[in-house]
Amino acid sequence: MSSVNLMAREVAAKIVFYGPGLSGKTTSLRKIYETVRPAHRGEMMSIATEGDRTLFFDFLPVKVERVGDCSVRLALYTVPGQVFYNATRKLVLQGADGVVFVADSQPEAMDANRESLANLEENLFEHGIRLDRFPLVMQWNKRDLDGVLPVEVLRQELNPRGVPELETSAANGRGVLDTLKAITRLVIKDLRAKRIVPPPRPAAGAQPAGLEAQLTQHLQHRQQPGTPPQAAAQAAGPVPRVAPVVAVVPPPRVEPAPIPTPQPGPKLLGAASALAPGDMFDHARAAEAAFMTGDYSTCVTACSDAIRRALAFAGEGSLGQQAFLLRVDGADLLRLQGLSTQQHLRVDDAAFSLYVMMQVFVRLNAVGLPSAE
Repeated sequence: MSSVNLMAREVAAKIVFYGPGLSGKTTSLRKIYETVRPAHRGEMMSIATEGDRTLFFDFLPVKVERVGDCSVRLALYTVPGQVFYNATRKLVLQGADGVVFVADSQPEAMDANRESLANLEENLFEHGIRLDRFPLVMQWNKRDLDGVLPVEVLRQELNPRGVPELETSAANGRGVLDTLKAITRLVIKDLRAKRIVPPPRPAAGAQPAGLEAQLTQHLQHRQQPGTPPQAAAQAAGPVPRVAPVVAVVPPPRVEPAPIPTPQPGPKLLGAASALAPGDMFDHARAAEAAFMTGDYSTCVTACSDAIRRALAFAGEGSLGQQAFLLRVDGADLLRLQGLSTQQHLRVDDAAFSLYVMMQVFVRLNAVGLPSAE
């Protein structure tokens, strides 16, 4: 999920708090939210059951200190701890740049810890990621309780790789921020290794090297307003000698045969219908056919219907919640909803609706939805 805004010099990364139910994932995020300065945090969203367990996700964008001359923005998530919400775990884990595994230090929770860690490794592998090559921090939580397991036992059972580990008590916030700092350092190190984080800008007065230096010098020697052409030529240096050009008589021009323009027909498969899952194939074909014939209102309506059906595969909830889980741009959905209420639509409106529909299809394919029966 990591992205870089080169203009703002900002790096965005996604960190997921993973672990068994009631291990302290949501409590950890709440303590981070309470500790971080209001100017450096966004709104925390949580959907919980009656037992105060995270059902879908917690989301907390936190802006942390600068790395080089780039600021870092973290999007913090938690996953539901219950095993039967594994599909939601996979969706939240999609695009993660690092994971904090929150382990319950109580002896009776060891089996749940092992099961959750194995589930993390399995879900990452389905996303094409190996856990042993992924930024991971172990958070030994509930260290303030009596009768907890020694850290050596937890390390032997859950941390054979020897990744960074910290003892925490999420209930009072002890060690939680240190855990966030540890996973942030690992994520930034990994992004630098992947050359996602841009290198620092050269210091003021430093001379750029290589091709950049040549371009800079060329721009400095370009003719300024009011500068005589002779002076500009002298500043640019001597003009290299060029061999004389020998005129060549071109052969007679032969007009190429006209290429027939393909006509839309039932055998042509458009880009939207090629991406569409089976249940949305007819809607995608109808939208493409309407676009080709200039019926832009029908095109927008067909796209909107297909998108609603596609987002339903993310599970029950509002359209916004479904779009958030699939990482679909909410602003695009709002704009598309506004187009659905208009009577006179243009070609760019219909093209935009096709674009949004294809983006939703791509997100479904990326997370393996709808799953094969």
